[in-house]
Amino acid sequence: MTVGASTSGGQFAISDDGVLVRGSSSQVLILSVDGQYVWSLTPDRDGHPSDGGTLVPWPNVLTRFLNGSATITIADYDGEVLHEEKVSLGTGEGAISIVDGGGNPLSVDKVGHLTRSFEATNEGIREEILDGTQRVLADLRDVVGVEAYLNYGALLGAIREGRMLGHDSDTDVCYLSKHTVPADIITESYAIERTMRERGWSVLRMSGGDIKVLHQVSDGRKVHIDIFVAFYVPDKDGEPVFYQLGNRSGRLSRDAILPVSTINLHGYDFPAPAKPEEMLAFIYGPKWRTPDPSFKYADPPAGVRRLDGWLRGFRTDMGAWTEFHNTHSGELESKQSAFGAWVQKQLPEDAKVVDIGSGAVGRDARFFARKCHQVRSVDFSRAAVAAVRRRAERHNLPLVSDQLILGELRSTLTLGARLARDPHHLYARDLLGCLDDAARSQLWTLAKMALRPGGGKLFLEFAVTGENLPDPKPEGLVRRVDPALVHAEIEAAGGVVEHFGVSDAQDMLGNPLPGVARLRASWPSLTSAEGN
Repeated sequence: MTVGASTSGGQFAISDDGVLVRGSSSQVLILSVDGQYVWSLTPDRDGHPSDGGTLVPWPNVLTRFLNGSATITIADYDGEVLHEEKVSLGTGEGAISIVDGGGNPLSVDKVGHLTRSFEATNEGIREEILDGTQRVLADLRDVVGVEAYLNYGALLGAIREGRMLGHDSDTDVCYLSKHTVPADIITESYAIERTMRERGWSVLRMSGGDIKVLHQVSDGRKVHIDIFVAFYVPDKDGEPVFYQLGNRSGRLSRDAILPVSTINLHGYDFPAPAKPEEMLAFIYGPKWRTPDPSFKYADPPAGVRRLDGWLRGFRTDMGAWTEFHNTHSGELESKQSAFGAWVQKQLPEDAKVVDIGSGAVGRDARFFARKCHQVRSVDFSRAAVAAVRRRAERHNLPLVSDQLILGELRSTLTLGARLARDPHHLYARDLLGCLDDAARSQLWTLAKMALRPGGGKLFLEFAVTGENLPDPKPEGLVRRVDPALVHAEIEAAGGVVEHFGVSDAQDMLGNPLPGVARLRASWPSLTSAEGN
């Protein structure tokens, strides 16, 4: 529901569905809620035709906040107010407040994440961020020994405006690798990660060539300083193609990068590409000098495919899962599932259990722990891992929570080696439908490593394929899986399906879901298999 009067003759309408712009508009629009910057949009690019105009839907990360009343202002980039009205969204009760747990204002960044922008950051914290970025670059150049330089939004702000971009939220640095073979580039990246950890930095790996330094600042948050690899790989004609994580690829001469130059940003000196203007045109296009807080990258599809194949691909849905856990954790059941209770009856009293894909609530992992089992909870999402860890500590449960990325062989083999020495049963509810072919194959590898030495069992519950069956929720993140394919893959990996049955159950949001399988499998030891 929307109430209030437009100041622009009805050009805009704001509703639960989003922002309707009547007519065509390619200009950048700045949306504020009660004076707080929240979101930038370009209607022709971000919206779709609707009701005689263009409807731009609310970003998913904002929808959970849009319940109440507020004054919403739409302005152009120069600050001219185009529309302002008091609106009531959702139930209309209370005031809309888009802030984090500490009351700090949040906004949508250029990649669709909800974060605190530099515009909402005080000068003291900004200096801590710049100091941390300067020290990261010094360690990369002087200790690690790579050609590192400031890049992306921080470089753009320094060159175009002489300051950090108000709508940006982190700092990015890159380094030009000497290597041209992806395996060598990945090896170098892991060596950099080890050195940065030794220097005392908190580091999160994002892909084979991308790590984040999590820099703690005094207002309590951890600011991300991304460290992206850049490199050249010859094309079929032997001509060098430049690749830079962040999905950039194309032609950029080496002398545009090296030797590095120096730029000043808010009084701090940083190494920068030799020709910053050429780098910025490569990243943002020929109009890089024109401010556009709603800018979205137009990445070359062929280059993205190569970068996915060479360095990543296994974290594609991580942001979506984090958003899901942050948005829906309050809707998820905390009581154990029927499947968890079914499995519990089959476990020996002293059994150890790994709950794979336990989510942010960890309902069954905590259930097994309350039944006095030693439990390891693992999940793809770091947000889910942290949430389960907090719950376990709060209730003093014997539960360890860690990250597992089944699409990443290194992660899978590390956990598999631990479980080979410390046998556990494996439990996974709603996991199979979240995995692509490669990740599902690595689940069987993990099961083989973990279950053969100790004779444990693998327990799976998943939605099966079939006619006229509804898709599980959340749509797009969970899919139905062909049970014949699962049987064949388990047997090909050396496993034995001991039990299989299909009935009605619930999806992870508690909705009724027909066509759900329960499966129990084991991996006989090689000795017993040979004896048979």
